Amino acid sequence: MAHLPSSAIFSPSVARAAASTAADWNFVDSWLARKFPARSPPAFERNSETLRALLALASANEAADEERALLCRLEASALAELEQQRTQSQLQSRDASISNGSDPADDAREAILAQLQDHLSREGQVALSTMAILAVDVQLSFASPADIGAAMVSTAGEIQSVSQAEARIAILARYISSEALENARLADMLTSGDEFRPAADLAKQNLETQRKIKAMAARLPELRDRVAALASSVGGLPSPTVDQVRQEEETYLALLAQKKELDAQVKSFQGLPPDTNQARQELETLRNELRRITQRRDAVFEGLVERETPRKSTR
Repeated sequence: MAHLPSSAIFSPSVARAAASTAADWNFVDSWLARKFPARSPPAFERNSETLRALLALASANEAADEERALLCRLEASALAELEQQRTQSQLQSRDASISNGSDPADDAREAILAQLQDHLSREGQVALSTMAILAVDVQLSFASPADIGAAMVSTAGEIQSVSQAEARIAILARYISSEALENARLADMLTSGDEFRPAADLAKQNLETQRKIKAMAARLPELRDRVAALASSVGGLPSPTVDQVRQEEETYLALLAQKKELDAQVKSFQGLPPDTNQARQELETLRNELRRITQRRDAVFEGLVERETPRKSTR
């Protein structure tokens, strides 16, 4: 034993740690043997990390098993109480039916339905309760899965229609609110703005206008008599026809077009002096200026051509 370290044999702390580790592995091995018979973890997995993970898993599994066992005991006791209550209710209902003279077939049907409901699994009871609730919600007396599905689809369509109507109503409400705010702002501006208030002398202006209207109304017969006398002295007002009005309009349009042409011709002589001789002299000056500019342009063009034309080299 000389090759072993002294701490491996004579250290009490190391011995206690080794004993605790061995006890933990024994617990884990027994738990794995119950869950997975004839199977044990390989040797290379027997380390401290694997031990901690397996201990946590075993503890959680044991706690879950205890909770499940407690739940099973509670369910069994509750089921026994329900069975006892159901038996008592059946006895009472049978006694009541015998005393009331009810139909035995109805009692038998109720008993069969009660037996079927009592012997359903938990999932079956949940499904039956769900179907019953849905049948009540969709107001179906004899509901089948197909009828319930059709009713649910119809209800979903109605919900979608209501949602769309709600969205449209919300948009309309926002529009009405914005219009109400705009109307309130306009009303405030109309009531508080000075430019929309009546003038201080509005009553005086109204009286003056009414006085003028009355004066003109009093003069109206006199004016009518004067117009009638003038018409009789002239020989009556002419009454042109539609053709005459059309001819006059065509003549006016022709004169207007001729005026535009004359304006265009006159515009070309704009800037010339009103005297004829002076105008001729200025025109001749402009012509000489034009000839001078043309000669200068030709000279510049010829110089440009001579400069850009390649010359033949002399050998």
